[in-house]
Amino acid sequence: MTDKGGSCRVVTFAPVESLDNFTQEMLEEFFDVVSVDYTDDGFEIYKGYKNASFQEDELTRFIAANNLNLPAYKTELLESANWLKDYVIQFAPVEVEDFLIYGVHEKEAPKTDKLAIRIYAATAFGSEHQTTKSCLKALSELNKKNVPHARILDVGTGSGILSLAAAKLWGKTTHVTAVDIDEEAVIVTRSNAEDNGLEKFITTGISNGYQSELVSKNAPYDIIFANILARPLIEMAPDLAQNLKPGGFCILSGFVGDQENWVIKAHEAQGLSLVKIYEMDNWRAALMEKKA
Repeated sequence: MTDKGGSCRVVTFAPVESLDNFTQEMLEEFFDVVSVDYTDDGFEIYKGYKNASFQEDELTRFIAANNLNLPAYKTELLESANWLKDYVIQFAPVEVEDFLIYGVHEKEAPKTDKLAIRIYAATAFGSEHQTTKSCLKALSELNKKNVPHARILDVGTGSGILSLAAAKLWGKTTHVTAVDIDEEAVIVTRSNAEDNGLEKFITTGISNGYQSELVSKNAPYDIIFANILARPLIEMAPDLAQNLKPGGFCILSGFVGDQENWVIKAHEAQGLSLVKIYEMDNWRAALMEKKA
């Protein structure tokens, strides 16, 4: 990454259903930081950040040289003394059920009687996103049920927020395997675990869904988190069921209202049953159980 000090230019792309892995990798190669947000109907909005000296024709040449098919975009200058802190990782502390999430930009930890988790978000986490909040609500509910939690899998871990929450909640009685297809997410998760003193409870690694040796080595799991998107959730439903213990629970999220039935039915076909749906705006999360 280049110098994060001073102002920067941000390129905001029009919402798309999804970008293929190659295009995402190319954007991450070109920009200093890439972030992704989501519209209420589940579309992705990519933003790329470069230092203030960036010229738009640099991007035009890069797109042509790599034959990329990108959505329309706009470029703007963001005035700042530290653009990474002010525009990428800064967010207000978030309280959800048992947890309080706050960023590294806070000078001191907020006063709270909840479990406080400090994160560096950068490219890997939408701290205030509805799906994250719903997943934390479901996790708190599992804690109230006192369910088995010795082995947990977090697929598509992002910044590791769910892994951190589980490790903070259950400590020495749990171990979390946190994986993501994106190396940056794995690095951020590992750093966040160390920053919170939770690294002994969380093992991180790169994995395309459930396909890595790390995932298979630690299976089966008492709980699986999968806060991704509807299509990969549906495609990976058989893998989830295979890696989840009988009597185990999964928390699924990253889908919107009109995708709810597709996601639920795909997992019911694998022997899981719906426990509860969490709704926040148009986003959904599902708590499901694999019958013993």
